[in-house]
Amino acid sequence: MRPADKSKAAFLRAQRTIPGGVNSAARAFGPVGGNPPIVKRGSGSRLIDVDGNEYIDLVMSWGPLILGHAHSDVIAALVETAQNGTSFGATTELESTLAELVVARVPSIEMVRFTNSGTEATMAAIRVARGVTGRDKILKFTGCWHGHADPFLVGAGSSALSLGTPDSPGVPPQPTLLAPYNDAAAVAAIAAEHELAAIIVEPVAGNMGCVPPAPGFLEGLRAVCDDHEICLIFDEVITGFRVGPGGAQQRYGVMPDMTTLGKTIGGGLPVGAFAGTRRFMEHVAPLGMCISQGGTLSGNPLAMAAGRATLAALDEAVYDELEAKGRRLADGLAHDGITVQRVGSMMTVFFSDAPVRDLAGAEACDRERFAKWHSAMLDRGVYLPPSQFEAFFVSLAHTEADIDQVIAAHRHALTP
Repeated sequence: MRPADKSKAAFLRAQRTIPGGVNSAARAFGPVGGNPPIVKRGSGSRLIDVDGNEYIDLVMSWGPLILGHAHSDVIAALVETAQNGTSFGATTELESTLAELVVARVPSIEMVRFTNSGTEATMAAIRVARGVTGRDKILKFTGCWHGHADPFLVGAGSSALSLGTPDSPGVPPQPTLLAPYNDAAAVAAIAAEHELAAIIVEPVAGNMGCVPPAPGFLEGLRAVCDDHEICLIFDEVITGFRVGPGGAQQRYGVMPDMTTLGKTIGGGLPVGAFAGTRRFMEHVAPLGMCISQGGTLSGNPLAMAAGRATLAALDEAVYDELEAKGRRLADGLAHDGITVQRVGSMMTVFFSDAPVRDLAGAEACDRERFAKWHSAMLDRGVYLPPSQFEAFFVSLAHTEADIDQVIAAHRHALTP
């Protein structure tokens, strides 16, 4: 099932006025070849393109659509909210309601500030860490992605990695240090030599593919930060409310000082948040040191309403269901020459015999084989991220029949 004439024409049109025809480089099909389907609508677990082709969607807007496309509760919340206005530049009760839900569910969080994107959230989080600690340097991990702000485009993952630009042109020298993911000893050595304001990490890497933390890794980061009075930031833009009701920090039992959120907390609308203990958050303007942050549409009522409707649907039973669906799909995708790595309902198929623990392991995978597999899956009606270095997602809308269909397509796709 290849994108047909209307998709091709629409993509050519987009390329005339939009760089590469995409508004996020992660959507580009360069790493896998061919033309992307141009989406017309989504329903439940399915995408329909402008040619009428239907796909089982395992991208799910890169994670936010944990309930599926156009979920009735989310749509009803959006319609009701939009009838009262779409933006005010003033505070609404919806912001407090969603903030209270976040504080109640995520163990380390005492206060929340909403933004419009995950990039804004991570950018603000390191500013707060620098302001409170009085230090400049931060440490991140090669292959992790924290948005497209300058401090993070050093050893970056996601689209920067798949396009071969982990150190982006246009970024001046940054006080950003790098360590390999899952190497707590390397972090300890760097922290002993440099005064760090913050260590920022995806507690489950999702932007060099799904790479779980090795036993003791997150605990090691917490210990280093305690020893050197460094702010530990968990970037849970992907994992927050995705891998468990309290995110990765609850799943692994390690508490950061600050957390960044996005995706699921907006139910599919543009959103982000940085959050943490009062020690840090009580210095965000207009409080304390007045560390600057602002945004005309931050806390937008539509995003707040969609986020509230989404979180309201996520109880313990939901995560049991997502865990079971994720396990069943991962088991069905297992095959010689393939490593499937999964945490909850996020996973990646790596074309490698060896488990992937870090960027070096991800880069050693057979990307040419991945590209062929991706094309074969698309032909069979399965829409996947167009890069070996991304995670894909199961939602509550995916049925047992959907999972069976994906597994069957996978087996056919692997047949020479």
